Amino acid sequence: QKMAPSLPATINIREPRWDQSTFQGRAKHFFMVTDPRNLLLSGATLEEARRVVEEYRAGTVPPGLTEDQLWRAKYIYDSAFHPDTGEKMFLIGRMSAQVPMNMTITGCMLTFYRSTPAVVFWQWVNQSFNAVVNYTNRSGDAPITSSQLGTAYVTATTGAVVTALGLKSLTKHLPAIIGRYVPFAAVAAANCINIPLMRQRELKLGIPITDENGNRLGESTAAAQKAIFQVVVSRIGMAVPAMAIPPVIMNALEKRAFLKRYPYLNAPLQVGLVGLCLVFATPLCCALFPQKSSLPVSRLEPEIQARIQKKDPQLETVYFNKGL
Repeated sequence: QKMAPSLPATINIREPRWDQSTFQGRAKHFFMVTDPRNLLLSGATLEEARRVVEEYRAGTVPPGLTEDQLWRAKYIYDSAFHPDTGEKMFLIGRMSAQVPMNMTITGCMLTFYRSTPAVVFWQWVNQSFNAVVNYTNRSGDAPITSSQLGTAYVTATTGAVVTALGLKSLTKHLPAIIGRYVPFAAVAAANCINIPLMRQRELKLGIPITDENGNRLGESTAAAQKAIFQVVVSRIGMAVPAMAIPPVIMNALEKRAFLKRYPYLNAPLQVGLVGLCLVFATPLCCALFPQKSSLPVSRLEPEIQARIQKKDPQLETVYFNKGL
């Protein structure tokens, strides 16, 4: 029996497997990253994936390793370990926890939107979860202090609760279906507060920008603004299908005898519908913009433009990691 030829040590596993300049390539990448089944992997499986990836990066190819196994190990490794620090990430902060966690929280927000204490409670749970996710997936270059984390958390939670209660009082005289959209408006408002606040250090000091070969050219606040804007758009986009489609279906079902006869099915049905939307919306909205985003040099701050002109007058585009 012939031994399988061993893999070349030249596959670039620092980059995703699929072409990230196309929406389809980014979508395939994020379907792997956000796969909820990654949460069920044992500690031993995670450590094994880490060993394969670290050995491969160091130039040793384990005998008999196939390319598919290598990529599988890379995606398992990426799903659980922080890209910049290499620490194992907090379970519910991982991208693979997005769908089950959001499905439960969003389902409950949409189910229990009628009473004020329930609105306050679920908006608070949602913002606590967001704080964990934003902290877990922060950019390793810019550590966030506890006081910044606390401020962002308190402000976003207050913003979401105030929006939700304010809109709830306005919808008293409007058709029932409109009341169902209050949680979505509150989540959208909170995302617009939460993400910029969590990443305020980047807005003040800028994020690292590089040329296409990854050579660092400095920090730019213009790049940070674009990065954060893109993340806010994709986070709100993620919430749209899950919060827009189930209310229409639930509203129709509630008028039928079925849900009147089995009222306890309300919450599970809602959570299931939200889950179905999120399984697709989460990776597809992560894929809206390339992870490695770009900006023309002409859009950067004048002093950075001047520095780049001096160093490399031909350079027209800079790149940066937008975060998630």
